[in-house]
Amino acid sequence: MREDHLPASRAEIRALQSQRKRAAFEKAKLAPWYKGKLDHIDPDKLDDPDVWRRIPILDKDILRQWSHDAFLAQLCIADKTQISEYWRSGGSTGKPVFYPRTFDDVTWALHSWGRTYDCIGIYPGDLCHISFPIGIHPAGQIWARSAHAAGVGMNWVGAGNAVPSRAQLELIQTLKPTVLISMPGFAIHLANLAENEGIDLTRGSVAKIVCSAEPLSASKREKLTRMWGAEVYDVFGMSEAGLMGAESQAHDGIHIWSDMYFVEVVDPETGEQLPEGEAGTFCVTPLVTGNATPFLRWNSGDIVRYFEHGQSDNIHGELFPIIQHAHRTTGFFKLRGVNINHAEFEDFIFRNAVINDFQGVMFTAPSGLEQFTVRIEIRQGQDAPSVAAALADDIKATFEITPEIEVLASGTLAKDFGKFLKAVRFVDNRE
Repeated sequence: MREDHLPASRAEIRALQSQRKRAAFEKAKLAPWYKGKLDHIDPDKLDDPDVWRRIPILDKDILRQWSHDAFLAQLCIADKTQISEYWRSGGSTGKPVFYPRTFDDVTWALHSWGRTYDCIGIYPGDLCHISFPIGIHPAGQIWARSAHAAGVGMNWVGAGNAVPSRAQLELIQTLKPTVLISMPGFAIHLANLAENEGIDLTRGSVAKIVCSAEPLSASKREKLTRMWGAEVYDVFGMSEAGLMGAESQAHDGIHIWSDMYFVEVVDPETGEQLPEGEAGTFCVTPLVTGNATPFLRWNSGDIVRYFEHGQSDNIHGELFPIIQHAHRTTGFFKLRGVNINHAEFEDFIFRNAVINDFQGVMFTAPSGLEQFTVRIEIRQGQDAPSVAAALADDIKATFEITPEIEVLASGTLAKDFGKFLKAVRFVDNRE
């Protein structure tokens, strides 16, 4: 490998994948959960798709059956002397899982997070303001640590529940970072707060926004671009594997570090790999960060399309394939026979320029009927009753349901969202 830890060619990546898949397979055989599940697979033929797909897919439903001690007993193969730290899973549902990571895992993680800077175009002289949690969830602390090797400046700010939003805006105005690294929901919240306080972020120092940990829909991207006057990039990772890739200048998908992560798009029913361009379930096998918990074919729940080549013309475009998210972990409400797709509804709301933020809540009314309430915060200077009435009409016309609209004071939702790792925009409180 070259000094920057990038492989020299796609041919080298294929050789590394073959070598590292075999190593990951042998490690998995040491884990009790895999006992008897891999005996029928020839380790010399793992590059054959028909052989590889015989490996059982591992998913969150399996992990949720176990306590933390049971998880370690079933899937951890490292002893305590090898453990550097634990990573918390970032899912908003279910009991969180804490993944042990060895010292080698963390070294590779620093490389994988560190690749984002050059891929996105963040260089020495740039200063990043990171608003991810700095703690047991890996994104914030690994990302911040990786900046040092890249020669990039980093303000270790942390999430809004640790450093209040107004203090974050003051830091941005005072220290003038060129890059904001944040969940998209929090970046929207900061922009709403700035607008309420008469701060024009489009005239500020932030030229790029790097998002992760939440779906970045086209409407969110447009809203962030409009409110910050910045170019918005997406990256993709998960605690089970690490940071797996980033967008580059073409913004046409996530370049996957395929020398570090073997990825598949599979049919959710059969587990068979799908052809390029077809939407299916995303599965990943960590090739270098599975030294403590050797996951094979981890099903993240993401629905994606895979393409061998994207449009970016830099080294990352030359070396790495891309994935495009169709939608992240499908979610919907059903109200009186009508499906309300969460991703579609979020896109619909965020395209409304007078609405700053929202939350959809399903509950059972005293009458016994199910009710959908949309809680919104609106831009200053707007007539709240008119906005609410127009939104209710638009929702009825688009989704064929009649909602209640609740207009909130600016900042209300941010306080609610601050209780969670990710913004909880859809809540089901039905009895």
